[in-house]
Amino acid sequence: MIDITAAAGIFADTHALACRAAEIVKEVEAVPDIPMFRRNTAAFVHELPSAALSNTEGASDYVRVQVLTNAGALDRAKQLEVVRRLTELVSESAGDPGLADRTWVLLTEAAEGGWGLQGVAHTNAELVAAARAEIAALSS
Repeated sequence: MIDITAAAGIFADTHALACRAAEIVKEVEAVPDIPMFRRNTAAFVHELPSAALSNTEGASDYVRVQVLTNAGALDRAKQLEVVRRLTELVSESAGDPGLADRTWVLLTEAAEGGWGLQGVAHTNAELVAAARAEIAALSS
């Protein structure tokens, strides 16, 4: 799951931003291109009044992107890649190259067994088994 939080008006097309952010995370994770992952890799854009966020100098032109994955989904190379690509996406979507310097990307892992999908709190092994079962069903 991806949460993008910014002052209202920074992004002209929040739906396109959300869709592309979800695609980027799915691509970087390199999960199979199956409905389970296409439908459950999602981004949420939260627009706040500019007065609801600030740095110490009063500026509110910052963006926070938080990516929540199951434990171990992103090795170090994938961490670097997802941060780079999401930062680029944010600044491109805002039409502000300088926004890259004011974008925070936080990578968070759900605890083992703390990744709920399809009404079940899955362990990593259970997620892998569910994906394999879907791939097998699609292949038959």
